[in-house]
Amino acid sequence: MIAARPVFHKREMITALLNSGGEDCGYSQPPRPAGRGKAFRLKPVHAFAEQHGLPVRTPKSLKRLPEQEEFANLRADLAIVVAYGLILPQPILDAPRLGCVNLHASLLPRWRGAAPIQRAIMAGDTETGVQAMVMEAGLDTGPVLASERPSITKDDTAGTLHDRLAELGAGLLPDVIRDLESGALTPQPQSEDGVTYASKLGPEDQLIDWTRSAEEVDYQVRGLSSFPGAHTHWSPPGSDNPVRLKLLMSAVETGEGPPGTLLDDALLVACGTGAVRIKRLQRPGKSAMDAEDFLRGTSIPKGRKFS
Repeated sequence: MIAARPVFHKREMITALLNSGGEDCGYSQPPRPAGRGKAFRLKPVHAFAEQHGLPVRTPKSLKRLPEQEEFANLRADLAIVVAYGLILPQPILDAPRLGCVNLHASLLPRWRGAAPIQRAIMAGDTETGVQAMVMEAGLDTGPVLASERPSITKDDTAGTLHDRLAELGAGLLPDVIRDLESGALTPQPQSEDGVTYASKLGPEDQLIDWTRSAEEVDYQVRGLSSFPGAHTHWSPPGSDNPVRLKLLMSAVETGEGPPGTLLDDALLVACGTGAVRIKRLQRPGKSAMDAEDFLRGTSIPKGRKFS
């Protein structure tokens, strides 16, 4: 059995690793100031790990020799890395006896990089995956050890797909750990064809362009829900100050009209081709709510327009 495994992971992965036995040490990014009082708060995964008796280290970087030596002194057999957010230098990758394994939320080589779940939905992909991959110095270039391949449905958002992939990834870990230790796994090199990059999300990804097709707008809304969220602007009657609306769920429907125009009183919006029904949204400073609840307190009648 693997005796020591430093791990960088989310809470589903912690649970899987604790259930698999062995001696563990966790790494997380350092606490950062948050909230109005700017008090330092532990990352949720850090707090979860400590609640389960897992010691956690929080170096700001792993590039300095002292941190690398501290990591090497753990004499780890394996490191499991999930959404750690810091670059792992080669001395870190080389330290564990069995190497470092990353759980990546796509079917590599498609969507290497920072935002694979969001980019898959935004591109209209109908299938995605979670893969255990041997880490190399390159960006998500390592050979693959194991995979799960779920479908992406029309009801999926980045949030729901993230949660499903987290569960599937946690399910992969016990077998990967066991088979790596026994030598039963043969890493499979990634194809050199079909490489795409899931670049980090920016403000330019979030503003909705209603001249695009209904399918593209729907992919954008669901792909950015619930964070950071796709948004549009609406000017209430008698106001010159546009209100930013974050759109969190939508569906493609039939409809035609000038892009951005409301085609009924229930948030059916015309696009460049077709129309999108807004099903869940959020005003600044308010809680997210379903469209029916939103419209009880805010009327956006037919003929109005989103900018």
